[in-house]
Amino acid sequence: MFGISFSELLLVALVALLVLGPERLPGAARTAGLWVGRLKRSFNIIKQDVERELGADEIRRQLRHEHIPAQEEHTPLVEFEPVQPALPAEPVSMNAHCTNEPTS
Repeated sequence: MFGISFSELLLVALVALLVLGPERLPGAARTAGLWVGRLKRSFNIIKQDVERELGADEIRRQLRHEHIPAQEEHTPLVEFEPVQPALPAEPVSMNAHCTNEPTS
């Protein structure tokens, strides 16, 4: 993994046994294993974040390139004038609607 051969790993373990002694070596190995696990998880999280950001940047770039031609395609060919609402021919009295008598 890191370019460490088995003989080098065995030498490190022997030196650790001599320096720490048989009583403290298991606790030190456990602590070292926990730290290595934390480092691996941290590196994996950072790697996932970087990959996610690179993917998001790529998607943004693609959308930006697709958005520019799409704007050019949607230019109107004919300009329309706003339509005025139609007004009634005769003004209607509000009171005429309130009576029961038919209007003539």
